[in-house]
Amino acid sequence: MIQNVAHLLRARRFLPLFATQFLGAFNDSLFKQAVVLFVTYQLLQNPAKEFQFSAIAQGLFILPFFLFSALSGQLADDHDKAKLIRIIKFAEILIMIVGGAGLMLENIPLMLAAVFAMGVHSTFFGPIKYAILPQHLGHDEVLGGTGLVEAGTYIAILLGTIIAGVLAAEPQYAAGAVLVFAGLGFLAGRQVPPAPPAAERLPITWHIVHASIQLVSGTMHIRRLFLAILAISFFWTIGAVLIIIFPPLVKNVLGANEQVASLFIAIFSIGIAIGSVAINRLLKSEVSARFAPPSVIAMGLFVLALHFVALTWGKHGPELTTLGNFLFNPMAWPMIFCLLGVAITGGMFVVPLYAFLTTTVPKSETSRTVAANNIVNSGAMVIGSAVAIALNFAGVGPTKQLLLVAAMCIVSAWLGWKLHLACDEGRCRVD
Repeated sequence: MIQNVAHLLRARRFLPLFATQFLGAFNDSLFKQAVVLFVTYQLLQNPAKEFQFSAIAQGLFILPFFLFSALSGQLADDHDKAKLIRIIKFAEILIMIVGGAGLMLENIPLMLAAVFAMGVHSTFFGPIKYAILPQHLGHDEVLGGTGLVEAGTYIAILLGTIIAGVLAAEPQYAAGAVLVFAGLGFLAGRQVPPAPPAAERLPITWHIVHASIQLVSGTMHIRRLFLAILAISFFWTIGAVLIIIFPPLVKNVLGANEQVASLFIAIFSIGIAIGSVAINRLLKSEVSARFAPPSVIAMGLFVLALHFVALTWGKHGPELTTLGNFLFNPMAWPMIFCLLGVAITGGMFVVPLYAFLTTTVPKSETSRTVAANNIVNSGAMVIGSAVAIALNFAGVGPTKQLLLVAAMCIVSAWLGWKLHLACDEGRCRVD
């Protein structure tokens, strides 16, 4: 099994795509985290405003998935995916010029504009990275390839988060770094082999609202896709709320600096990477949801434990503690353990669901299916972000909001169980 997955990293049909996605995820993480940390720790000194900025930045990044996913899925199914990758990665260079300028000028609107533009970039790249896998890989390689892409993505997020924590106080260096890595991503994207559209090409609907409604309704009536997409949506809503919670939780509840905030995102990234690879081992490359319910139930229990650890955290003074001092706190390691558990079980839950989307539909419709998933995901994440903001206005802090996350895991487990009953043991078929 290890060999079956590892050989893909030497194959041109997979490695350039993996490298392009890795560099894109790294740069995306570096930029977004640098912006959030720079604004939270250097420009704002108000807990409520810091929470709101974190939520606004997350919401702006998600919004393009809701608006443009239908168009991105249609374009990906109707054009050579490798050519689209080159265009998208060139656009990333232009976006990072704007974002870098925002950091250097300490201009929050400019930074947020670049965050939104990076969301547009990811919206058009997202359907391609998943839909191209069944086109270049064998059926027994798709789950392993999906797991590698997910693991690589979160390792990249980890590295980007670490670098952001180092560079957040020096915005000029962060600006230079994001521009360099955007250029490297463009070079990697040029090596992706051709991925022409299927012979059966569907007409493109350019009206984005009508296209979104048409795409989602045309996908969600298929039971297995309906269940998989809803389960994935709950997972990413959980992730969105956690990402919003982390910076204010670290600064205002734990009394720690931006390096500790980066550590939290890093641990989350490591855990999802581990879970993404582990589930492929457990399933032996079989596309199955049988481990989805126990995985997400375990995730909810870890979130609950994280809540109780945060409750027991002692009071802190006005000075923010460093990473070294944080690690000497006796409650730090239980918190790290809980956070790692949340991430590992989350990775085990979501990876097989993405494999469902790309292996149980015709190859001519994979990008549209992933795009429909992205529309529903982004809508759910925007709702989750709005609820987090509303709860914050109502005085419900990040610690108590972890209880909401734990409750959402129960719904995800039920959806995973329904998908397992509907599709496993050979009952799933391509409609």
